[in-house]
Amino acid sequence: MTSFDVAVIGGGIIGGSIAFELAGHKLRVALFDRQQPGREASWAAAGMLSPAPDSPAAIPLVPLGRASLDLYPAFVASVEDASGQKAGFRHEGALELLFAGDAERELSTLIALHHGLGLPAEPLRLEEAQEIEPDLARDARGAALIANEACVDNRALTAAVLAAASARGVALRAPAAVTALLREKNRCTGVVAAGEKISAGHVVLSAGCYSGSIEGLSACAPTHPTRGQMVALLSPQARIRRVLRSEHGYLVPRDDARPQKLVAGSTLENAGFEKKTTASGIQQILSAALELVPRLADAEIVETWSGLRPDTPDHLPILGPAELQGLVIATGHFRNGILLAPITAKLIREWITEGSTSLSIEPFSPLRFLAARHGPGA
Repeated sequence: MTSFDVAVIGGGIIGGSIAFELAGHKLRVALFDRQQPGREASWAAAGMLSPAPDSPAAIPLVPLGRASLDLYPAFVASVEDASGQKAGFRHEGALELLFAGDAERELSTLIALHHGLGLPAEPLRLEEAQEIEPDLARDARGAALIANEACVDNRALTAAVLAAASARGVALRAPAAVTALLREKNRCTGVVAAGEKISAGHVVLSAGCYSGSIEGLSACAPTHPTRGQMVALLSPQARIRRVLRSEHGYLVPRDDARPQKLVAGSTLENAGFEKKTTASGIQQILSAALELVPRLADAEIVETWSGLRPDTPDHLPILGPAELQGLVIATGHFRNGILLAPITAKLIREWITEGSTSLSIEPFSPLRFLAARHGPGA
């Protein structure tokens, strides 16, 4: 039977980053994917790197997001060095624009929230915002600069991470769907992939929205898909340096070329595992993009697509050891997989090699779902 120190299930940005990190600590790692690695949520994302919560439910994620953003420059440098590929990392910050309601009050609330969470943010006069981004809409009512935020070309980064992992000796097995775990009493001892039994000292589950579909894992990894549609634009006129966003959508620059490529998004849809783009979804995205930058009216639509974000019942990731010894979970990152890849890789590697983590992952433990199922006092 083929044997590895660690078997990683799922070849997206999370699984690839974990494999890359583990291989950097001299572990023998195999990475399994049901299809071509990196072609699910990691491929479909926008690449924003923002630790700011997009809802009250996401506030517990802020410490992880801040830590991961701090790791990003070194993470990208190591991936690019190992792979020889560029990741399209841009550390230019972001602008948040307000268009409706009591903008002054909403802007004050936004700034206070950021500061309360230890995140930098400063209000800008609209004239100041338009000085740094001349193509911004003129009818915005408020603006905030979040200078620490960044973005990355998620497709390029994912490809580079997988190449870097391979360069470090990770065995990429794809297509090789994992259908079951190997067990001895209360310990996970490997996986069954494409009908073959593979022995492993540890197994890491990072299969995104498909994590719960593997036999016996739905209880500790209750992931489900949330669809997001996206649009890529090529603009000969408008040009932006930073991520722009409002309550209705966002724009992410992919390059500084003329014409410039921009990615616009996104929708949040409970559509099961159906991946398609819809007229209403694309209309919603384009409306938000034109609200932010009206000069995009003449931009060419060069691509539309949708992806399946790995969501969980409480919209928080699932990180850490499962009840089954030897099984570690790293999935359910929802809208934050690209952002959280470096810190997730670091924490999972720490758990496997040291038995503890440098940041608390207790709020994200897979055991929380088992506790909820058994009820209080169980």
